Parts: sequence; C-alpha cells; structure tokens
Amino acid sequence: MLKTNLLSIVEEAPKSLTFSRREAARILLSGMAVGAVLPLGATDHPIWKHFEDEHLMHRAEFAMGEGKLQFLNGEQFASFAAMAEVLVPGSTKAKSANFVDLLLSVGAEKARKDFVESLAGMEGECKKKFGKAFAGLAASEKSELFSAVSEKSDPLHAVFLNLKEWASGAYYSSEIGMRELGWTPDRVFAEFPGCAHAEGHD
Repeated sequence: MLKTNLLSIVEEAPKSLTFSRREAARILLSGMAVGAVLPLGATDHPIWKHFEDEHLMHRAEFAMGEGKLQFLNGEQFASFAAMAEVLVPGSTKAKSANFVDLLLSVGAEKARKDFVESLAGMEGECKKKFGKAFAGLAASEKSELFSAVSEKSDPLHAVFLNLKEWASGAYYSSEIGMRELGWTPDRVFAEFPGCAHAEGHD
C-alpha cells in the first residue's frame, strides 16, 4: 500500500502520554485531506462524519468508561463485539463496540437502520449456515463465514463492508489502533502505513 508522510500534520507533541479519540480523529481526518491511504476504505461512510465532531469525540472517553449501552441492546452489542474482534483483532481491548454504540446513539436514522439491518443480516446467515449466533461460532466457522461474504458476488457483501468500516474506524481511532499505525509517545508519525490486518481489510 502507499504510505503518506504525516509529519506536517502533527504540529507538536502534547505532554500527556494518553491518546484521545479526539486526537486520533483529527489526525485520521487530516490524513484523508492530504490523500493518505487510511485503514478505512470508504470515505463516505457515516463514521467519518462523526470524526468531525470534536465534542462527541471528547465525550466518547467518558461515556465509554461508564459501560452503559447507548443505542444497541445487549444481544446486538455482543454480536457486533464478536464480529469486530474477528474483523480487526484487538477490537475488544480497544472497546470498539462501545465506541460504535455511542456513535450510533447520536447518528442519523439511516446509519442506525443500515447498521442494525447489517447486523441482523449477518446473524441471519449464521443461523442459516451453522444454526447458531455469531458469538457462538468456532473460530473456523467465523473465518468461513467472513471469507464467503467478503467476495463481491456474495449477496451479503455490502453488509460485510458496512460492519467492517464501523469496526475499522472504531479500532484505528483508539490509542491501540493509532500505535499500530505508527504513533509514538511524542506523537510523531514517521509515515502513515496502511492497514496491518490483512484478513480484516481490503
């Protein structure tokens, strides 16, 4: 993948050693503005609009710490959390599902509807093929399912891409994700690499 130098994007190194969602979102958006090849594939995906809301990104740190679901029900949350972990390993530690839940709680109705329908569609395919929910599948079954729907000819390909974008955006806007992309404690990127999860992203 192409790599874009982002030294000019990060103006100075903040004194804090923690990396906030607000900082991550700012850098990801800046990278998109200068044509960097970012981990999120579709720049028109709803998650990008949320990244532009610095107040929401700041609020995310506190809301996620409370551990309360904002939009998804328990079953939906468990389902997406399990899918996100397969799509982007490390998503559970990055609290990706919690972050997406918060974004959906303030998101546009269409984005909410598309997400819920995508989740239901994927779960429906799980029940059809394996007779159980995604979270209950063996690792090999999860891999088989995602391998099938990742094909452009598969009826659930668009559903797969939608869920993958949410999972990718949530992960790479976390401190864990930014470190994977090259972040160091002084906030300087030598270069902005593409996604390192070959199976999770195109």
